[in-house]
Amino acid sequence: MKRIISFLSLFLCLLIFSKAQVVNDSVASTLVYKYKIFREIGSTSWVHTQEAFEEAKELNADFILLHMNTYGGQVVFADSIRTKILNSDIPVHVFIDNNAASAGALISIACDSIYMRPGANIGAATVVNQSGEKMPDKYQSYMRSTIRATAESHGKDTIITPTDTIIQWKRDPHIAEAMVDESITIPGVIDTGKILTFTTLEAIKHGFCEGQADNVEDVLRHLEIKNYKIIEYKPSFYDGLRGFLTSPILQGILILIIIGGIYFELQTPGVGFPLMAAITAAIIYFAPLYIDGLAANWEIILFIIGLVLIGIEVFVIPGFGFTGISGIILVITGLTLSLLNNDLFDFSGVGFGALLQALVIVLTGIFASFISSIYLSKKLLDHGPLSKLALQTSQETSMGYVGVEASLGELVGKTGEAQTVLRPAGKIEIDGNIYDAKAEAGFIQKGEHVEVIGFLTSQLYVRKKD
Repeated sequence: MKRIISFLSLFLCLLIFSKAQVVNDSVASTLVYKYKIFREIGSTSWVHTQEAFEEAKELNADFILLHMNTYGGQVVFADSIRTKILNSDIPVHVFIDNNAASAGALISIACDSIYMRPGANIGAATVVNQSGEKMPDKYQSYMRSTIRATAESHGKDTIITPTDTIIQWKRDPHIAEAMVDESITIPGVIDTGKILTFTTLEAIKHGFCEGQADNVEDVLRHLEIKNYKIIEYKPSFYDGLRGFLTSPILQGILILIIIGGIYFELQTPGVGFPLMAAITAAIIYFAPLYIDGLAANWEIILFIIGLVLIGIEVFVIPGFGFTGISGIILVITGLTLSLLNNDLFDFSGVGFGALLQALVIVLTGIFASFISSIYLSKKLLDHGPLSKLALQTSQETSMGYVGVEASLGELVGKTGEAQTVLRPAGKIEIDGNIYDAKAEAGFIQKGEHVEVIGFLTSQLYVRKKD
């Protein structure tokens, strides 16, 4: 009997333990998806962000944690990442592990909460060029509006005091704007003439940081997540390659090769290396954009039609008019729209910055290709290594090269009869053959005898024979 009771007791303990383990597993079901941004914000960062958010959604993650340390990058990609965060159904938190400058500040402000390492910084979001020089005010205006709207998206807090009810922004848009515009003065925060950058404690004081944390685990403690599982995004080789292929610098170079290759092909006989280079560059340009859903079939077709129209204008129609201009417009349109996330002619989801950047990339690439093609054609085709591909010699008449039938020159001195009125051009008959001819002076009536006195530029010249 004692053995039976002992067995039942052991069985009951195991059952209780298994139940507890199930309960503990259910408690530990919080899935945290971690995504690092430890590089300059650019096309690769944007590709990685899209992949990370998609994977987090597929895994039903409870939180996305950005682990950030960046000095900034390109505004257009930062704006895309910001929009992705604001529209995310999964809460997004950020841990600033030292720096969130410029584009990094914009992305951080979009997150649901911000945690910073001691000694970290956030701010300095003025738009600058590749040389670090401040861009014109139209770029600053766009950035001011974007960062202000990002701060406003978090709404307001209601603070009830014994004497009053205070409603204030969770993240003050005016303070966010001061990270871009040095003309803004905020008493106790920033003076005129300085761009705002917060330290960790300053950011906490002014509502741009929820707390100080030493590491990711410390952030999760602040978020009161005790039992969790962390899955970290691991970019694939293809993701990095796709980011590289869609970088603005490479896209500009590809456009230069496309236009330059076509130009050099027109300068050389047959189908050769320049045309193959242009076709290869076009494939590299459109392929990643097509895979990402940016370049639609009709946008690529616009580009091809544009090239066909330019070819018709060059080889078929004399001069350069409507057909050629239409071709240029279609080429520029096809290349530009392929860079944008538009739906046909619906640009509601395309920001001004993205549109401006796409147009600048295309126009800069085309302009650079024309300038470099003209310069290199002299260097490479006239005296360079490609000189043997182009025709360098002239076919002089003195060497026996003529563009018309040489036998016409033998008619000089012969006589014939006008078959039509020459006023001054018409037709004559010599030895039973009809020729076009032009009277040297005056009119020659039909039936009158003529003498051939000259042959110049494929034209017989005659005069009335006395």
